[in-house]
Amino acid sequence: MKKLFIEEIVSKVGDEVQVCGWVNTIRDHKKVVFVDLRDRSGIVQIVGESSLSSLAPEDVVCITGVVKERPAHMINEKVKTGKIEIECAEYKVLSKAQTLPFDFGKEELDVTLPVLLDYRALTLRHPKVRSIFLVQEAVMAGFRKAAQELGCVEVFVPTISFSSTEGGAEVFNVDYYDYKAFLIQSPQLYKQIMVPVFERVYLISHAYRAEPSMTTRHLSEATQLDCEFGFIEFDELLDALEEVGKKTLEHVSKMHPEIFEQFNVVPPKLSAKVPRLTLREAQEIIFKRTGRDNRHEPDLEPEDEKEISIWALETHASDLVTITHFPTEKRAFYSKPNPKDPTYSLSYDLLFRGIEILSGSQRIDDYQELVDILKKKGMNPDDFHMYLQAFKYGMPPHGGFSFGLERITMKLLNLSNVREASLFPRDMERVDVHLPTFNHGHSRKEKK
Repeated sequence: MKKLFIEEIVSKVGDEVQVCGWVNTIRDHKKVVFVDLRDRSGIVQIVGESSLSSLAPEDVVCITGVVKERPAHMINEKVKTGKIEIECAEYKVLSKAQTLPFDFGKEELDVTLPVLLDYRALTLRHPKVRSIFLVQEAVMAGFRKAAQELGCVEVFVPTISFSSTEGGAEVFNVDYYDYKAFLIQSPQLYKQIMVPVFERVYLISHAYRAEPSMTTRHLSEATQLDCEFGFIEFDELLDALEEVGKKTLEHVSKMHPEIFEQFNVVPPKLSAKVPRLTLREAQEIIFKRTGRDNRHEPDLEPEDEKEISIWALETHASDLVTITHFPTEKRAFYSKPNPKDPTYSLSYDLLFRGIEILSGSQRIDDYQELVDILKKKGMNPDDFHMYLQAFKYGMPPHGGFSFGLERITMKLLNLSNVREASLFPRDMERVDVHLPTFNHGHSRKEKK
């Protein structure tokens, strides 16, 4: 087993060490060869004789040598190991790499998105691409910590369901032995069932949307970070989602300031109180600022989300803004209508830097009301037998929300496409590899 990581050798000047990793770049000066060796913890410069020139980028090697301080004029302040180097005594090639299809040694990986994904097993190794998923890990850790601080218990739910979560046609059908089933559009129904069990739960789940579109913000398979709370009212739900959102982003900023610098982006600006607007209030502000009149639309258009986020940053120094009270008919069947005006629901979105990263609502908690609304929407209550069962035997007032992991990651690092924030993105064109039978007649309109 590997015993020493590159980051650990900084304090070992004068010692003989062995480090193992991948050849990042080679600089051949004939008599002297410089090799940058990369492992999970960093990059270190290796200095050796001409025999090192036989190495190639991405070769897997173990190098033994003495750690030495670099000459003053060769110090590289940009990396942790920039003041030291290893003088190579011997090396062993563990695995030879074939010739790379593009230049892999630059700080920026200069390839198109299709190439980035076509060579995903390779491009994920690039230090800057790899950093995206260190940030994503921190998002997940920050969310878990915030949910646990609110007393939530983590639960694990299936992704195959007998009923479609949201209704509608945008679901993936599954041949389940002799039956038909679905890949879940969200874990919503299962987490509601868990409220009478634990009262407060959180989960991480994959969700599937068979949307016939190709935009920069949608995936066919995405990762959701969900919370659900029992014995909670609407304003308390808003407090909870904003607390979890802020603490999640604060955790990332604390853990990886160097990656924000690497991507030349600033950490999120988070005000003491997240600004809140109803949908109609937000649309009125957008109309006054831009003259664009969407004041009667049932949702915010992508350009509206960007504009109201600019407003929040300018007027409240906040990269977050909460939008509430969307029309009931446009929200999922389980969203509770506003008692003061049932045409609007007790629902909400959280926007971050111009894009929705969270959606949720207070839920209907009455059994008969749920049965009636399912029938009204043309859905069969028998298909929701287990879900409805939970409401027959005592369901408290409850509600929750769901974050999109890839979208948060995308906006934290100002990536141009959500696919860059997915290890192995799934969309209409791709399942690991590009699908050659893709029908280019489908709509590519940028939609919400």
